Amino acid sequence: MTTSPIIRENTLQHDIHRPKYHFVPAQNWMNDPNGVIQWKGRYHLFYQYNPHGANHANMHWGHAVSDDLITWEELSIALSPTANEYNCGGIFSGCIVDDNGTPRAFYTGVNKDNSVQTQCLATGTDDLVEWTHDKNNPIITDLPEEMGQAEDFRDPFVWEGDDGWYMVVGSRIEGVGGTILLYRSNDLINWTYLNPLFTGKNALTGFMFECPNFFQLGNKWVLIISSHIGHTTGTVLYWVGDFIDNKFIPEVEDVLDSGYSYASLTHLDDQGRRLMWSWVREGRDEQSFVEAGWSGVQAFPRVLTLDNQNRLCMKPVEELATLRQTSHHYTPDALENPIQIRDLHLEVQASFKVGDETSYGLDILATSTGTEKITVYFDRLTETIRINRTYDESNNRNDIYVQGLPHTLDDNETLDLHILLDGSTIEVIANERTSITSRFYPEQVNDPKIHVMNPSSIVSLDIWEMQSIW
Repeated sequence: MTTSPIIRENTLQHDIHRPKYHFVPAQNWMNDPNGVIQWKGRYHLFYQYNPHGANHANMHWGHAVSDDLITWEELSIALSPTANEYNCGGIFSGCIVDDNGTPRAFYTGVNKDNSVQTQCLATGTDDLVEWTHDKNNPIITDLPEEMGQAEDFRDPFVWEGDDGWYMVVGSRIEGVGGTILLYRSNDLINWTYLNPLFTGKNALTGFMFECPNFFQLGNKWVLIISSHIGHTTGTVLYWVGDFIDNKFIPEVEDVLDSGYSYASLTHLDDQGRRLMWSWVREGRDEQSFVEAGWSGVQAFPRVLTLDNQNRLCMKPVEELATLRQTSHHYTPDALENPIQIRDLHLEVQASFKVGDETSYGLDILATSTGTEKITVYFDRLTETIRINRTYDESNNRNDIYVQGLPHTLDDNETLDLHILLDGSTIEVIANERTSITSRFYPEQVNDPKIHVMNPSSIVSLDIWEMQSIW
């Protein structure tokens, strides 16, 4: 297997919708982050990848490496399906753990029609470049009786506890809702099923839980799952609580991210930070991204913490600041409206004092006419963060549904919006606890501008032009 970097396709760099400071492969389809780990000081990002096209098929594990979470070297494929074997239909999502100096990858292997899903193990070389499927695979095949006729059984997440290794797997209980199954092992090969860690309800949290993460923050445990609930793009949910007698007892629950963010995966880095990665889906029809030659973006990594109310909080890693170039700072008395911007590759931090007005936020105009724009705002009357996308009538191959999440400000709290705009990708975090990820595909970017709603309410506004990582 070659270890040489993959040469990026220059033809795709002129696509105005491609990000410049988020990770994307040189070409083709990418989805879930897999096996993200910091190994010997270097960050390794594995991800679901189709090496043969920009559609969802032929799932492999792609691989990229970084020293700083900013610039990435794309390496050759790490894990591939094996013909006529338990994983012949694809290498689905999973994780990597450090087994006393040996890297172990856990993934879901599927048959040709995805009807048989089993948990599998691979061992990597010291540089994490070459991987060998374990001779004992698949290591978990039998489905718990609680699942009934359900066949969904995937996305292992493994951690080391005080008395052995633990694994959670995403699944569902027929007629009840999504569930997370809990296993234990002494050797990472032989696993004992314990019980459902946590089970939701169809109507409230969706019929299937995918991509589970279960970890400690301080003295609390956090469960993150991805669920198909509400709009078909899916939603990332979280709970905070206690882990007692192999059961999770939640105290706080909420939406972690809504819109196009999915399949979040976390890990601890050498600084003790709990970092979260997520797949940013497309918001256009399949024909559009197949013609473009690429699909999927990795959200910028975020640091997760808990606040004094045990709400899960997030912010982009501090390394993001190294990409800032020309900066613009505005206060109410110096704010010209609209604001001229260079392109749609920006970081924006806006703070508003919320008063009696209905809406507070920004319009980001792709052209001076404003016929194609994305609007990010707080609706005071409904206490929601919303994103609206407006396109020309001829640009009709994109989603236009309004995205929104509840967002209640604490007493005397300003509205703080942190926006990462990068080509067609936009990540919005409000007060470090409410997040919406969106996509925006204008036909052209010409003389773009930002218009501030109720500019007199601005406490501060900072805009940075962002450097390309390529």
